[in-house]
Amino acid sequence: MTSQLIYNESIEKSDIINLCSEFKQYAQINPSYYERFDVKRGLRNADGSGVIAGITQICNVHGYIIDEGERQPIEGQLIYRGYNIHDLIENAEREDSFVFEEVVYLLLFGRLPNAANLQCLTASLGQRRELSPGFLVDSIIQVPSNNIMNKLAQSILSLYSYSDVTDQTTLEDEMHIALDLIAKMLILMDGAYQAKHHKFDNASMVMHPLRPEENTAQSILSLIRVDRQYTKEEAQLLDTLLALHADHGGGNNSTFACRVATSSGTDPFAAYTSAINLLKGPRHGGANMKVMKMLDDIKVHVKHWDDEGEVADYLTKILKKEANDGSGLIYGMGHVVYTLSDPRAVILKRKAMVLAAGKEIEQEFLLLDLVEQLTPELMYSVRGIDKTVCANVDMYSGLVYRMLGIPDELFTPLFATARMVGWAAHRMEEMLTRKRIISPAYKAITKPKEYVPL
Repeated sequence: MTSQLIYNESIEKSDIINLCSEFKQYAQINPSYYERFDVKRGLRNADGSGVIAGITQICNVHGYIIDEGERQPIEGQLIYRGYNIHDLIENAEREDSFVFEEVVYLLLFGRLPNAANLQCLTASLGQRRELSPGFLVDSIIQVPSNNIMNKLAQSILSLYSYSDVTDQTTLEDEMHIALDLIAKMLILMDGAYQAKHHKFDNASMVMHPLRPEENTAQSILSLIRVDRQYTKEEAQLLDTLLALHADHGGGNNSTFACRVATSSGTDPFAAYTSAINLLKGPRHGGANMKVMKMLDDIKVHVKHWDDEGEVADYLTKILKKEANDGSGLIYGMGHVVYTLSDPRAVILKRKAMVLAAGKEIEQEFLLLDLVEQLTPELMYSVRGIDKTVCANVDMYSGLVYRMLGIPDELFTPLFATARMVGWAAHRMEEMLTRKRIISPAYKAITKPKEYVPL
C-alpha cells in the first residue's frame, strides 16, 4: 500500500519505514539479468579477474596466470614500476635502512633515487609537515569528529582553501600538492585522533612539536606515543608496512575512484578526498579492523589458542554464521587477485614474528597463523569452496599496529597515510595519459509506464 504523506506535517519515522519498504520493492534486480546482459558485477569477470579499464606503468598486482583459458594460482607479486616489493624490502634489510621514502620517490618520479635524491626528498617531506597557521585549531580541534577517516577527508578538502593554486593545475602544481599531502597526512591524522580522543573519549590531548629530522615512520611513532620513545626496529617495521600499503595498482577501489574523479577535471583535493572516503569502507581499507574484532572474539570463545581442533570448531561456527558478527566470513582470508599468497602478508608476517618473539603478543600472532592454516580446508568442508585462498595483508596489519602501540581507530588512517603516495601517482598519470572522462554504461531494465495524475 502506498504511503500517504500529509504536506503540512513533518515526515514521521513510520512514514520513512514505509517508504523504505517500498523502495526495496522497486529496487530489486533479478540476478539473472547480470548474466543475460553480460554485466560485470563489481567490474569483475566471471572468473574473478578484473575488467581492464586502463593502462598504467605505476604498479602491477600479479596473482595468477591464465593457461588455456583456466586460471592457474601462482605466488603473489607486488611490483612498483618494475621493481618487486620483495627486492625493495630485502635491500632495506641488508642496508639496515628505511624504505618508505624510497618507494615515494620511485612511485612519484618513476625511477629509484640515488643517495642524494633520497636525502633531499626525506628532508623536503620533513619541512613540508607544518600546517598553515590556525589550520589545526580552526579545522580540526574546534570541530572534532568521532570518525577519524571522515575528519581526514574533511581536512584534505579544507586545505583547498589554504592553497594558492586554481582548479587548472599544472604538473608542477600537482607534484607540489602531492608532496605536501604525503608529508601532512600524519599530522592531520594525529590531530584528528587527539581531538576525537579529547571530545568523545574525555581524555587529554597530547600534541608534540614536529621533528623535521625524523622520517615518516619515525614521525608517526613520535607523535602518537606520549613519551615519544621508539626503537629503530619498531620504526623499521612500521616503515615496511607503509611501503607495502603505498600502492596496489590502478584497479583497487579507492585508487580507481581517484582516477575517476581526476578524469572529470576536478581539483586534486577533491580527487584525494574521494579516495579517502572509499578507503574508509570495511570492504576496503577498514578490513583490518574487521580482522581485529574477529581475533578479539576468537580469543574470548576459544580457551586453548594452540589447540587446532578447538580453533577449527570455532572457525566452523563463524563460517556457518553462528559466531562472531554472523557474516559467515573469516576476515583477512582471500583476495580478488592473489591466490597462493599475498606478498604483503608474507613480508609483514615474517618481520612481525621476529619483533613479537618472546613477547605476550606472540601468542596472538600464532593464533592468526593457525587461522590462516585452517581456513582453506574448512572453507571446503563447510562451504564446498575449493578455490585457492590465502591470507591477505589485513590478516596481520592490525596486530602489527597494536604491537606498535597504535590505537585501533588509527589503523585505516595509517593505511590512507601510506596510500596517498599511490593516489598521487595514479592521479598524475591519469591527467597526462588518458585525457578522457571515465563514464561506464548501465543497462536500464525498467519498462515504460504511463503517468498517473495526482
